[in-house]
Amino acid sequence: MPIRVLPPNLVDQIAAGEVIERPASVVKELYENALDAGARRIEIDIEGAGLTLIRVRDDGCGLAPEDLPLALERHATSKIATLDDLEAIASFGFRGEALPSMASVARLRMVSRRAELEQAWEFSVEGGSAAPLKPAAHPPGTSVEVRELFYNVPARRKFVRSPSTEFGHIVRQVERLALGNQSVAVRLRHNGRDILQLPAADHAQAVEQRLDRLLGAEFRPRALRLDRELSGLTLSGWLGLPTAARAQADLQFWFVNGRAVRDRLLGNAVRLGFRDVLYQGRHPSYVLYLALDPRQIDVNAHPAKLELRFRDSRSVHERVFRAVEAALAGTRPAAGGPASTWLAPVPQPLDFHAPAASTHGEQVFARSSFAAVQALAVHEHDGSQPLGVPIAQLHGLYILAQNREGLIVIDTHAAHERVLYEQLKSQYDADRPAAQRLIEPLCVDAAEHELDALLLEQPDLERLGFEFRRTAPERLEIWRVPALLARADAAGLLLQLARELAGGEGATHLEGTAHRVLGSIACRSAIRGQRVLSLAEMDALMRQMEQTDRASQCNHGRPTWMRLSLRELDQLFLRGR
Repeated sequence: MPIRVLPPNLVDQIAAGEVIERPASVVKELYENALDAGARRIEIDIEGAGLTLIRVRDDGCGLAPEDLPLALERHATSKIATLDDLEAIASFGFRGEALPSMASVARLRMVSRRAELEQAWEFSVEGGSAAPLKPAAHPPGTSVEVRELFYNVPARRKFVRSPSTEFGHIVRQVERLALGNQSVAVRLRHNGRDILQLPAADHAQAVEQRLDRLLGAEFRPRALRLDRELSGLTLSGWLGLPTAARAQADLQFWFVNGRAVRDRLLGNAVRLGFRDVLYQGRHPSYVLYLALDPRQIDVNAHPAKLELRFRDSRSVHERVFRAVEAALAGTRPAAGGPASTWLAPVPQPLDFHAPAASTHGEQVFARSSFAAVQALAVHEHDGSQPLGVPIAQLHGLYILAQNREGLIVIDTHAAHERVLYEQLKSQYDADRPAAQRLIEPLCVDAAEHELDALLLEQPDLERLGFEFRRTAPERLEIWRVPALLARADAAGLLLQLARELAGGEGATHLEGTAHRVLGSIACRSAIRGQRVLSLAEMDALMRQMEQTDRASQCNHGRPTWMRLSLRELDQLFLRGR
């Protein structure tokens, strides 16, 4: 077949395949055009899941009559004029492809009126053929009607899903756009029935109400409010707590300069920020807004403008990751409380690794001191000890405590694991680990490939305070250990770590191996099940949790403590009924 120039209508239909994938794509393009026109209210009417009719009406600046035919010409736009404009795009649209694409695969009618004109004008196109411009009745603003989408492209029509599926995409698209531009009122109707009615949200309470309406009332109470300046960037929004993580990545919204995007770099930065507070297989939830100089991003990277490129992607990634990480550092029972004596530099701190006291001894201690603990527990605290005071231990696994609000249950191992992990990270970052030299070396016997894997991590382990050398293909000698592990089974710990590294296990973090090693050490060194603690040891751990970043989750993302309020207890026992 010889080379030939394709007819304009076929060219338009090919281009439409990139821009207009489904009815929701039409809604998105028309909605964004309304935003570019300065609309304060957008009304969307849908019939037949968008295949019969899509009408979007706005109260924006409108178009002059002579601009209506031009708006349906390919690559005709008012958004950019020069290459410099393309490199600093502040509008949502700029290519001039959306309206011509719609007109090539549907029956399109556009009516618009500028506020200073007394008369509105109508322009319509069907099958590539334009009707003459004519006067019409319309308030200031623009309405665009798209009827019988894909009526002349049967192959595309076959790929359209069921009406419920297609309308579901439309609803989610409108919700996403409404989240990105909250100062604009939105109404969505389907087959004459109201689906969404969102007033303009131009103050904090209205924004929160819109968020609750679109994402459910349970999201915001389980999220952190974020508002940070990041050296030329502004990051704001809501970051779901680790306990609000979901089985699917279906509640993740990124907006860059108001534009809804799906960006791998930004998504990875958030995942990295959640690296050791998220349970395996779970996904964080968030609604985040990034504002920066338009010249620092390239939005001309995807036909539907859903993806973008940053001029300095490494810097953006690092700043977003650090902001998320810093916000999550506050997920602990308390912040700003007085320093605990457990954290003070005393000659001999309480030792969780000492041999466990006898169960009989602990029972006697609990009986002879219970009245005193009870009196202490009901004392009105000043808020510096939100976990309250310990009253008992359950099955050697959980600490039971009480505060003014009710009952606190603490997972001893998970809580101690987080405390140790954060201490190890601090020492590692300071590059001044407290270590103890051994009089006699500890021996680690393992398979040759296991020791090979461990030795690959030797620089990080030495930075933590370990010192060891290989004395045989299947043996290591340990001469120095971190001070935190002085009374732990350091040899057994390194043996287990060698096996995990050789088997590819334990890789719970997204960057490097240092944190993986630290997390494994903390997990293997933390209080194990059935370890009986004295009330003083329980209290020491609780006070330390209140001073430790991310102490509300263990290193693997499991919660470390839960609260059962007095009201919930009253409901369980039907008190007051």
